[in-house]
Amino acid sequence: MMLFLVLTSVTFSLVGFIIGIWADGFEKLQAIPLLIITPLTFLGGSFYSIDMLPPFWQTVSLFNPVVYLVSGFRWSFYGLADVSVGVSLAMTGLFLAVSLAVVAWIFKTGYRLKT
Repeated sequence: MMLFLVLTSVTFSLVGFIIGIWADGFEKLQAIPLLIITPLTFLGGSFYSIDMLPPFWQTVSLFNPVVYLVSGFRWSFYGLADVSVGVSLAMTGLFLAVSLAVVAWIFKTGYRLKT
C-alpha cells in the first residue's frame, strides 16, 4: 500500500506541476482538473468495480489511468482488484515515468520558465 501511495502522490504532484507551468491564468489552471481529472476519477472504478460493466466498457475502462491507481489501492485494502497487482504497479510506474519525462523536458527547454 505504501508503494502505491508514494507512486500515486508523486505522479499527481508532477501532473500538478505540469498543469501549473502550462496554465497562464486561473481559468486554464482549473480547466484540466475540472474537465479531465474529475471525469477520469468518476469513470475509473472509484465507486464501483469495473467487473460490473459490460465487456465493451470494461475494455474502454482499461484505457483510463485512474483504473490502475484505484485497483492497486483496492487490492492493498481488500485483497481484491479489477486488474492484476503487477499490471497496476507497472502502469502506475509508467504514468510516473511519463510525468517525470515531461517535467525533465520542461526544465531542459525552459518551457514557460524563461522570460
